[in-house]
Order: sequence, then C-alpha cells, then structure tokens
Amino acid sequence: MTATPVQPELKARHRVMWGLGNYARVADELIPELGQVLVEACEIGPGDRVHDIAAGTGNAAIPAALAGADVTASDLTPELLELGQSRAAEAGADSITWRVADAEALPFGDAAFDVVMSCVGIMFAPFHEKAAAELVRVVRPGGRIGLVSWTPEGFIGQMFAAMKPFMPPPPEGAQPPPRWGDETHVRGLLGESVTSVRAEKRLVAIDSFETGAEFRDFFKACYGPTIVAYRGIAEDAARTAELDAALADLGDRYLADGVMKWEYLLLTAVRS
Repeated sequence: MTATPVQPELKARHRVMWGLGNYARVADELIPELGQVLVEACEIGPGDRVHDIAAGTGNAAIPAALAGADVTASDLTPELLELGQSRAAEAGADSITWRVADAEALPFGDAAFDVVMSCVGIMFAPFHEKAAAELVRVVRPGGRIGLVSWTPEGFIGQMFAAMKPFMPPPPEGAQPPPRWGDETHVRGLLGESVTSVRAEKRLVAIDSFETGAEFRDFFKACYGPTIVAYRGIAEDAARTAELDAALADLGDRYLADGVMKWEYLLLTAVRS
C-alpha cells in the first residue's frame, strides 16, 4: 500500500522553498562527494533496485545508476528533478526514473526496493516518524538502508540553529532537520524494523570560502531555507543585519586556513 499525503499547504511551501536559489550549486560545488560515499556504504551494484528519497539534483542517484543499479529518484520539488535529469544525461546515467513525491507519503508499494537511501534529503521532511515509516515500508526485508544527515552540533546544524530565531515557527509536531544526524534519534525512528545498524560521524572539507561573509552571501543566493529566512525579515533592516552578522560569525568560527569542516552522520542498516 502507499501512504496518504498530509498537510498539502505545508508541502507546497516546502516545494517552493527548495526551488528557490540554486541548490544545484550547493550540491555540485560544496558536497559532490557525499553521494558517492553513500552509494559505497550501501554497497550498491548491478541489478539493485534503489530508491533515493529527497534526491534533489541526483547527488546520490547518479553514482548509484553509474554503479549499475536501477534507480528511482524522488523529490518534492520538480525543479530539482529537472536539473537532476540534465545532470544524469551528461553523466551517462540512463537507468534513473525521476518521480515527484513526498518523503512522508511515497507512491510506491511495500518492499519495492532492495536499497533505500537519502543524502541530506529525508532529514528535511518535517514529520520524522512519518518519513521513517515510509522509508522502512518501501525497502524489502533484508534490503539495505543508507542515510547521510547533517549533525545538530556540526556546521549545518549550527547554521539552522542560528537561523531559527528569524524564521516562522514550525508546524505543531514538526522536528528540526538535524535531529536525523543524531544516532540515538534515528535508531529510535527505525526501531525494531532494522538490524545491523552502523553509524559513523564524518567530516566533509569545504574550501570554497575565504570568509564567513562569503559563505553567508553564497547561501543567501543559493540555499532555499536561508533565502526564506531573509525574505521573512526583508522589511526589517535591523533584523536583517542581525542575521547577516550571525551567519558571517558562524562561518568565521568554522574557517581554519581557508577550510571549513562540516560534520555529518553516515548511518546504514538492514531491514528486518
């Protein structure tokens, strides 16, 4: 069976948010290697039926297809999937089916895939229990699950903490995205539906920014959640300046010799 969509207005806002700016630049210029890391951790190979949840522009879906898998890449935002299709065509990854879909209400049957993965994607579905239940539902018993998620205490988690006071309150019951980077939280979400859980915190080195202000301006231009934060306070010069300073300071604190290190949690498991 497939799940029933929930909160269409909220989903519409999220769809618009991730279509703002230029997320492809974030994925391609800052974290291109994370998709390959996830594909290798999931041991994806020829013949695997793979679902990449919240696939964005195909950061993980494309290397999975190049490894020989039959890939379904889904995302809430059609604009990201269109970019992903173009990138896949350029890379020669022709075994990918692109589907608009909500991570909390996937339009796929039970046990439809051998591998279900998400690279800094499913973590942004606001209702974690719903997303986790869907993730587990669509992978077959004995199939593999793989997740890359930003940690709460790492750079991106701290960026969201810095932006929180400037954003509208989340809907009741929603949970912060970086909680998917907390091993205890994810183990609780997956529960007894999985076995053989392995979790490891890793760092990705970012050498694209010389100053915190340069990082801030890149995210103001390219990253949907940051754009939304600024739009909400656009008429308040003092608040805008406060957020400007907070993000630039955060960037400066994480910069050392021209390199920022962003922490993520790599978690794999086997469906019970």
